[in-house]
Amino acid sequence: MTTSDYKKAFTQLKVKPVMMEKYKKHNSPKKRSCGIGQRRCKICGRHAAHIRQYKLDLCRQCFRDIAKLLGFKKYD
Repeated sequence: MTTSDYKKAFTQLKVKPVMMEKYKKHNSPKKRSCGIGQRRCKICGRHAAHIRQYKLDLCRQCFRDIAKLLGFKKYD
């Protein structure tokens, strides 16, 4: 069974609750305490291209969408 096919695994493990808990424990995503994986965009949830300056916590794509609403100007 591949890891990308979770639905199949869950249907097989529904009748075995102990095995289901063990499967969830070992296959759940790791909790992040630092680094790029912890910081996410407030709007879309992306990890990459994150703007933290002025406590914005936005990715660059979402920042471009709402920059004028926030009062930023585009310089030529």
